[in-house]
Amino acid sequence: MKLKTLMAVTASAAALMTSAAMADTTLNALFMSQAAYSEDNIKSMTASFEAANPGTKVDLEFVPYEALHDKIIAASGAGDDGYDVVLFDVIWPAEFAERGFLTDVSDRVAADLTSKIFDGAWTTVEYDGKRYGMPWILDTKYLYYNTEILANAGIETPPATWAEVLEQAKVIKDKGLVEYPLVWSWSQSEAMICDFTTLTAAHGGSFFDDGKPAFETGGAKAALDYMKTSLGDGLTNPSSLEYFEEDVRRVFSAGDAAFAMNWTYMNSLVNDPNESKVAGKVGVMSAPGVDGVSEASAVNGSMGLGIPSNSPHADQAWAFINHLTNQSTQEEFANLSLPIWKASYSQSAVTDGQEDLVAAADKSIAVMYPRPLVASYTEVSSILQKHLHGSLLDQTTSEEALANAAKRVARIR
Repeated sequence: MKLKTLMAVTASAAALMTSAAMADTTLNALFMSQAAYSEDNIKSMTASFEAANPGTKVDLEFVPYEALHDKIIAASGAGDDGYDVVLFDVIWPAEFAERGFLTDVSDRVAADLTSKIFDGAWTTVEYDGKRYGMPWILDTKYLYYNTEILANAGIETPPATWAEVLEQAKVIKDKGLVEYPLVWSWSQSEAMICDFTTLTAAHGGSFFDDGKPAFETGGAKAALDYMKTSLGDGLTNPSSLEYFEEDVRRVFSAGDAAFAMNWTYMNSLVNDPNESKVAGKVGVMSAPGVDGVSEASAVNGSMGLGIPSNSPHADQAWAFINHLTNQSTQEEFANLSLPIWKASYSQSAVTDGQEDLVAAADKSIAVMYPRPLVASYTEVSSILQKHLHGSLLDQTTSEEALANAAKRVARIR
């Protein structure tokens, strides 16, 4: 009896130790603090995951988008003290995969998921035939417009082309309705590259041809010329050269712009009376195209969730990622970021109250254009940012800016 009692006590103690060990599992997760899901959204998603997984706790860290990339790299050398889950941009898988920063999760992705999720979303996490996470934020920039300002200007329909955007903006400016009808996020940052990519795609341009820079002429040059023209003609708010996405939202929400380019998340906030003076006076559409070249334009601004290679909790991290990306979770929070799931777009939880956005997404998702998918993307983007921004400040011509950028990019390719 004593032996049995001892064995029972030992087993009980072992169970308690196992339970304690499970309860002590803490995931460190890195997210951004701007655009797409809000911090409160992510905290709510995390709370429901912890409730369903009492053995796992998640410590959340939020940083500006501009800090995400370097945070992920810095943590790669932190051993077990690094991150277990990270949010990463569509432009980084090539670099992160080649440098061994992310775990190949191809074998973890259920085979039946491939056809249920948009192809454009999968490109967010894929590189060289492997998957390095799950797509989470399926996003692009849309053209928002103030319906009241357009009506007061006598404009009956929103612009169908980028040329019409400038034409309508001039009418609005000439009537004195707003000083600067257009507002963009053209600070020397990735935000500006996203707008440049949208305009490049609209004009039929490309970044590389056979591995060599191809943005000195053609559609890319036309895109930069368009940006400079809108500034030179006084149609774009000159402060756009300092703005990020949230600055754009605030200006548009104050009624100080007729048109704005921004991500999905802005749709909900500019229609919220607590956040916006123009609630109920907002239209949203896919970014337009160029007559004879394109009907619509869009940049692939999607993001994924992955497991850093040095995470000691890969199984729990994958469970957390699955919770955040599953269809029901995404449908619950679809007002700030549209789901990656095809079937979600027939659900009232997704479509009700944002029918115009869903219609715009249907058109935009099909034409999302990628920024250069190269391992050296960070350097390429930095070079482009410097030279494009300098040209927008009238320090150089379009030709000089793009030629100089191409020469520098060619050296690192």
